[in-house]
Amino acid sequence: MSATPPSTLWYASLAAELDAVGVAAAEAGRLLEATRAEAEAASADPAAMFGPATLYARELAGALRAAEPARRPLAPAPAPAPEVVLRLRGLTVTRGGLGGGPRLLGRRRRAVLRNVDLELRRGEVVAVVGANGAGKSTLMQVCAGMLAPTAGTVERTGRFGYAPQRDCLSPLLTVDEHLALFGAARRQSRRRSTTTGHRLLSRLGWRARGAQRLGTLSGGTQQKVNLALAQLDAPDLLLLDEPYQGFDTSAYEELWELIDAWRATSGILLVTHLLRDVGLVDRVLELPSPEVDR
Repeated sequence: MSATPPSTLWYASLAAELDAVGVAAAEAGRLLEATRAEAEAASADPAAMFGPATLYARELAGALRAAEPARRPLAPAPAPAPEVVLRLRGLTVTRGGLGGGPRLLGRRRRAVLRNVDLELRRGEVVAVVGANGAGKSTLMQVCAGMLAPTAGTVERTGRFGYAPQRDCLSPLLTVDEHLALFGAARRQSRRRSTTTGHRLLSRLGWRARGAQRLGTLSGGTQQKVNLALAQLDAPDLLLLDEPYQGFDTSAYEELWELIDAWRATSGILLVTHLLRDVGLVDRVLELPSPEVDR
């Protein structure tokens, strides 16, 4: 008995994932046929052309959602509430005693964050706003596990992506080396991570040159790489700290189209100081100005 061709298994996986994310059967059939036709026209293996079937299905579902003017659901919403991907309870960060360390005698401590509560579910976009020094970036670092809180609790899904305001990219590594490195941390093959990364960068408005070193790219293009790395495995939670740094107006608008698509499978926490962003999100978490304790 002959083995099932890999392409047949890929299309079957695509159909199954489209059904799992709530795409109607008729629409899923149309997407499946269009995908097959595109791959055959290019004489390409679908896995090589589109990447992993499950991730591509999520992209298609997200694109469908973004195209609907009133953000109507793809299918009737299920009775259970969407999964909580991030929960903060009484989160406090104090400099001078950060992470529960000893307080130095006579030293003034500043409460960067105090008693922050938040519950973020899959499908939601929440904006974090506040004055300079209110602790917006500190909050994101705590959510990403890079900084320990002084008090309170953080419950977070294990599958998350983080795009910090100040990128952590190496200027001497190439675009593809970054994609392969971050992909390996997510147990992805080099081929899978670079294919997925190039597609994400294309949707962000940049045709990736994989051999180009990061240090030769503009700040805005480096930020696009930063975003692609955060979204590389379609995580359940996205932490985006002012993700539009260095973007022009066109790139800014493309980013919000993608955020609207990514919310189909993720919860998104986004730091912003732009008032126009507030009208594009579901909720706003406003951080008060920092306090000083004696």
